[in-house]
Amino acid sequence: MEEREDLLDAMIGRQASARRDRILFFGLSAFPLTPSRDGEIAHGDLARLVAAAAAAGVDSIGALGSTGSYAYLERQDRRAVARTAVQAAGRVPVIVGVGAISTSAVLRNVEDAVSVGAAGVLLAPVSYQPLTNIEVFRLFADVTERFSVPVVVYDNVATTGFTFTTQLLGEIANLPSVVSIKLDTLPADPGEAAAQIGQLRSLAPESVSIGISGDAMSPSGIVAGCDVWYSVLGGLFPRTCVAIAEAARSGDADRALSLTAELAPVWELFARFGSYRAIAAMATLVGELAEDAVYAPVLPLTGQAREMVAAAVEAIGPRS
Repeated sequence: MEEREDLLDAMIGRQASARRDRILFFGLSAFPLTPSRDGEIAHGDLARLVAAAAAAGVDSIGALGSTGSYAYLERQDRRAVARTAVQAAGRVPVIVGVGAISTSAVLRNVEDAVSVGAAGVLLAPVSYQPLTNIEVFRLFADVTERFSVPVVVYDNVATTGFTFTTQLLGEIANLPSVVSIKLDTLPADPGEAAAQIGQLRSLAPESVSIGISGDAMSPSGIVAGCDVWYSVLGGLFPRTCVAIAEAARSGDADRALSLTAELAPVWELFARFGSYRAIAAMATLVGELAEDAVYAPVLPLTGQAREMVAAAVEAIGPRS
């Protein structure tokens, strides 16, 4: 019986390895903050965060995600941040967020990302007016028709107000240059999560990876069949997240879920205040940043919230 289980484990491992060879983005993708000092982007701090994530063994780095404050920055600042991230990452591929309120602005951001050497771009359907399915499809089609850079679809209903259907994600996944889908959430039930991933996988090309971004549920998502964990926490605590991701993708679900459960104070902090405010406060508390990397009108956490931040950092433990 044990020999049969060992054989099955080996087969699963070979299948996972073969799939990894066919996809561009997999494993753990760490999304660092875009630090600031006295109102100016702190490129030295950003480079240090990116280099630390790369050294910890993450599989890719996401610059200018929601945690990276992309929506608050002007074009020239976004281009400069992307350049700093690419340079600091070395051989680790960098995905650059290009979302903007108009298609013309998105196209300019993609052009800038390509010019600094981004390995891919992350596109969320940001808009002031509520978008229709046709309009969102057209946005991605416009990008893929003009550029060959790999595109990651960013499903983040909390910030965009747009809800992707599985069918729409499948249609977008079949556009040229689309290489990954970054899901916002998955069902808590493992069977339902696996079924949703399976349905999406049946609609997308094999070369398109499926990722999950809600840090608290991401290890469960990997166990259920996701290829990528797009992680906010990994941008500040990469070694912690690398350990969880490696356990999950090696099939050690118990260890992955156990390590995740130990971070309950972190997930509570994220749920109450949002990961953007929370991770910025955590970065300041551990001495990585001189000030919270949030951009007005967002305000730093204060008072009792800081006590929750301290509890979250304590739950994570040493960063090295």
